[in-house]
Amino acid sequence: MKNIFRSIVMAALIMVSACNDDLLNPIPRTTFSEAVVFDSPEKADQLLNGLYATLITGQFYGSRYMIYNDIRAEDFINRTTNGVTGLSTWQHTLVSTTNEVQNLWSVAYLLINRANIFMDGVEKNADKIGGQEKVQEYQAHARFLRGLAYFSLLQLYARPYADNNGNHPGLPLRIQPELDDTNNSLARSTVAEVYSQIINDLNFAEQNLNTTNGSALKNTTLAHKNTAIALKTRVYLAMGQYENVIVEADKIVSQSAPYSSGNGVPHMLQENISDVFTPPYTSTENIFSAPFTEMALPGTQNGLGSYYNPGPRGNGDYSLNMSNGIFTLSVFDPNQDARAEWMFENTSNGFIYLNKFPRGPQHLDYAPIIRYAEVLLNLSEALVRSGGDESRALSLLNSVRTRSNPSGAYTQFSSQNSFVEAILLERRLEFIGEGLRNFDLQRTLSTIPGKENIQPVPPSSPNYIWPISAVELLTNSQMTPNN
Repeated sequence: MKNIFRSIVMAALIMVSACNDDLLNPIPRTTFSEAVVFDSPEKADQLLNGLYATLITGQFYGSRYMIYNDIRAEDFINRTTNGVTGLSTWQHTLVSTTNEVQNLWSVAYLLINRANIFMDGVEKNADKIGGQEKVQEYQAHARFLRGLAYFSLLQLYARPYADNNGNHPGLPLRIQPELDDTNNSLARSTVAEVYSQIINDLNFAEQNLNTTNGSALKNTTLAHKNTAIALKTRVYLAMGQYENVIVEADKIVSQSAPYSSGNGVPHMLQENISDVFTPPYTSTENIFSAPFTEMALPGTQNGLGSYYNPGPRGNGDYSLNMSNGIFTLSVFDPNQDARAEWMFENTSNGFIYLNKFPRGPQHLDYAPIIRYAEVLLNLSEALVRSGGDESRALSLLNSVRTRSNPSGAYTQFSSQNSFVEAILLERRLEFIGEGLRNFDLQRTLSTIPGKENIQPVPPSSPNYIWPISAVELLTNSQMTPNN
């Protein structure tokens, strides 16, 4: 029975991977027995491609994960009252049976288990796929993806690390391949324990991933050493471990402007912000992105542009909040800031929409997961909060800010708090629509602001985090709900 189940899982991996055939030269869609799934590097590549395809499904990093993390906060206004496109997330009225609560949990754990099965398979077939060094490279990709999946789940389904130093209930930590339902029942590890596993996964990934993947496309859509390092700066920022943010960021950020990575893929800011969000989406600022093509689209009612563009390019589910959203604040100067191009007025209803992902109705825009601009601002904030080099922190902040607003450079701040607030506002502006707003609010234990008739959500509220999926509560006897 277990062998039959494994074969089904492997076949599913291969079939999923067929949707992203631009990345790893997939073999034709078919069903393989367990005996031949790993009998060549080509088939192992196909399975690895399947892991990346699982990550970038519309329910996860193809769009919805980022969307949920933005619409929880105050910068977007719901216009369609469509329960399928995040209305309950926007309203903070989620329950365990809400679609997004169950679907996001399921796809993230699907990726985690597929990564575990893949790692086990390549280990057992080292002689067929190129030896132990190749095994470690494959496992590094899988562990990067597993670490990202666990990190993503923590941001919605668990209390922030800053609340009680990670001692609240986190997630069931599944790090072994599951071939049937024997081990469904597994208690939640603490938030701190899950973060420890994430760091272990990313450290392994950094050590064993390639320095470069050989092309701009693969450097943007597949993990390499610098991808793992960049993600670690985000993870340590979430944990409030600012010295570790600095250690990691210094691996890929030069000591002075113009900032760039001295090793591996030569990451740097693009001169014009528009170049980051136009084809081919493979600039050295785009550290890691979800790719889409005519043959591999994010799917119906998915795609960032589907939510943020009005018809005919999208469904217009969310317009920009022009009452108290980021584009109404003094940090943004519509006459000087190139990011004003992200604002688009729909003349049919007068609402202002986000024009950052305009390639609808198919939604061919790549979904940005990690950008070099984020690494620079992560480092800037860590330097300020840790009492580090404030002149360097100021330069890092201004490098992002003045790229779009040349006259907007900061010169000094009256306090550490005002410096941090300026960084947080710049992040809110720079990364709008990229899914970092909820992350920034929760890691700082800030109240989620209200909008229109939706009340603010303080950290003490049960609605500050998502409920646990009803399916998980039903099938895992040791799982506990979020109260």
